[in-house]
Parts: sequence; structure tokens; C-alpha cells
Amino acid sequence: MNCVFVQIRCRPGTAYRVADAIVLREIHSELYSTSGAFDLLLKLYIPEDRDVGLFINDNLLDIDGIERTETTLTFRAF
Repeated sequence: MNCVFVQIRCRPGTAYRVADAIVLREIHSELYSTSGAFDLLLKLYIPEDRDVGLFINDNLLDIDGIERTETTLTFRAF
């Protein structure tokens, strides 16, 4: 499994609705509300045989209220 972090910027006033929609899809390991340039931080595990970009496009980016995302791939735990 590939551990991936996705920072999500939501349109104003939609962060709770976006978070609820993510939770209902049951794709996340952890989901946090954050301060700063992004509203939510999503941690998820993507199967090794799946394309990360396609997985995020298919499972996340069609949620109404998401304005922008930034994805961080991880490589090795220390």
C-alpha cells in the first residue's frame, strides 16, 4: 500500500460538507481539519497496483466544494 497525503482547499463554507462526503466514501485512513492554505488534510492508503493520480481523480475530485488539492507521496517510514 502507498501512503499518500492530500491537502484539500474547499470553497468558502463547504469544508464540513466536503469532509462528510469523504467520510461516506470510506477511502481515508485519517481526515483532519487544518489551518493555513488548505482546509483539510487527508491520509489514505492506495493499493500498490493502482495509479495514484487516477485513484484520487476517481475517488475524490468529483466531490462538490473541492477547489484545489495538493498530493504528497511517501516513500519510506523511519
